[in-house]
Amino acid sequence: MSRASLDKQPSEVASMFDGIARRYDLTNDVLSLWQDRRWRRLTVDAVAAMPGERVLDLAAGTGTSSEPFAADAVEVVPCDFSVGMLAEGKARRPDLPFVAGDATALPFADASFDAVTISFGLRNVVDTDAALREMLRVVRPGGRVVICEFSDPTWAPFRTVYTEYLVRALPVVAGLITKDAGSYEYLAESIRAWPDQDGLAHAMLDAGWERVAYRNLTGGVVALHRGARPA
Repeated sequence: MSRASLDKQPSEVASMFDGIARRYDLTNDVLSLWQDRRWRRLTVDAVAAMPGERVLDLAAGTGTSSEPFAADAVEVVPCDFSVGMLAEGKARRPDLPFVAGDATALPFADASFDAVTISFGLRNVVDTDAALREMLRVVRPGGRVVICEFSDPTWAPFRTVYTEYLVRALPVVAGLITKDAGSYEYLAESIRAWPDQDGLAHAMLDAGWERVAYRNLTGGVVALHRGARPA
């Protein structure tokens, strides 16, 4: 499942996220009709981190996905490749240890986390397979991964409506908020090009994860994939 992320270079994708960092969280709320908050809460629940455990939060952006872990006394490390996102996050939460990093070459030692999670970011990595292998490397034996990502709606009529929304409405609405509709045209296309639930599950197995399973959220608009590193 390796791919050049819709023909964009990593630096181009990072620059795109830099440009929308300030209004990124607000835009996500509006575009998802505030469902993104529920999806993120369910992701935290799926990770099931205990106080004192160490969790790597990839594609953490401004740290919105990391904050619930910190509130639960989990040692969370937010990591992102967008310097603009990290700067915005650090300004809001200077207590969180934001780290700049590429998901395909993580700046962490082997087996240094109890769990790793990534929400709505894996599809924007230039080499998905390499990222899945890197996540496996930095998690301890027996540790776990939780991936929250857009997926394929399970009901065909709704899938058609959803696709039309991505193509037509999402860039327009996002453009009104961020003044950058072009970036959201790319993000909409990245969702459409992303593999379905079974496709991602097979990629995780190929990367070395075991006990891979997934759960559909909001009718398959989003899927939560889980896996464990072999002990």
